[in-house]
Amino acid sequence: MMGLSKEELKKAELWEAGEGKKVRCNLCNWRCEIEEGKFGRCAVRRNIDGVLYSLTYDKVCAANPDPIEKKPLFHFQPGSKSFSIATMGCNFRCVFCQNWQISQPEIEKGAIEGHAISPAKIVEAAERDGCKSIAYTYTEPTVFMELCNDCGRLGKEKGLANVFVSNGYESQEAIDFASEWLDGINIDLKSFSEDYYKRLCKAHLEPVLDTIRYVAKETNIWLELTTLIVPGENDSDEELKKLAGFIVTEAGVDVPWHISRFVPQYQYLDSVPTPLETLERAYRIGKEAGLKYVYLGNVPGVEYESTFCPECGRKLIERIGYHISSNSIKDSCCPDCGAEIAGFEL
Repeated sequence: MMGLSKEELKKAELWEAGEGKKVRCNLCNWRCEIEEGKFGRCAVRRNIDGVLYSLTYDKVCAANPDPIEKKPLFHFQPGSKSFSIATMGCNFRCVFCQNWQISQPEIEKGAIEGHAISPAKIVEAAERDGCKSIAYTYTEPTVFMELCNDCGRLGKEKGLANVFVSNGYESQEAIDFASEWLDGINIDLKSFSEDYYKRLCKAHLEPVLDTIRYVAKETNIWLELTTLIVPGENDSDEELKKLAGFIVTEAGVDVPWHISRFVPQYQYLDSVPTPLETLERAYRIGKEAGLKYVYLGNVPGVEYESTFCPECGRKLIERIGYHISSNSIKDSCCPDCGAEIAGFEL
């Protein structure tokens, strides 16, 4: 029990008891059946005597004020700061994970690190730093849902919004559970290939697509999507057209799509960074598919970091990296043609 008694641990949410002290975790789409004494796939939820516990509730491993644009969320409280927190663990095993030091350690062997910071202290820190939201990010927030829930509810009472940066593997029950306090989410749509998800993420594509559909059509949670373009893996015209077409038909033309540059990380080092020409090609594919808002990420200074009016083409928000240098949107609309710009009423 990582040196703690079960009385000192946080009882998990969204699970059910089974036979012989087994439990089934319903937090994400792995729906792990966990024997007594064992861990779920995320390695941070453990069955102790037939009860599922979170092992990371009071082990915050990152807490920083960030620009909301870093999430990236471009149409949600632009120019504001978001107090970003994480605990260790993930339900994916991405070979190129940029935060692998905290998402992928051998935590099954007891390497769960972090500091006990209460939800009240987290909310106080967010207010003190002038943040307008709390972001659950860096690792997969689904696996520390208990802390997200307590912070989220308390934050809402204080007038703070709440956002997830997620791989999209939440169960429908988890989305419903969070929907009372979760205001925005950026989901990684890593590829439109099952083979890619199986080989490089040790996961599956369809549950992510189901989550995107559900968030877009059945909730009021603001949605943006991100695709990391890995050279030679998910950068073909055919795949990008399928992916952009899915966003248009299943999420909607108003959902911003962030196309992000890959830089070799973790176990995926035998590659080159994504060429700018590839990102620009993906941008054109997204626009040709009908998406109103397509952005390039991890390439500071390019034109396509900025927000343009989809009707008249005026540059409305000029960005350089995570910094907004100008914002001319008035009452969620373009000041020239009056077109409504999605998301800015939030």
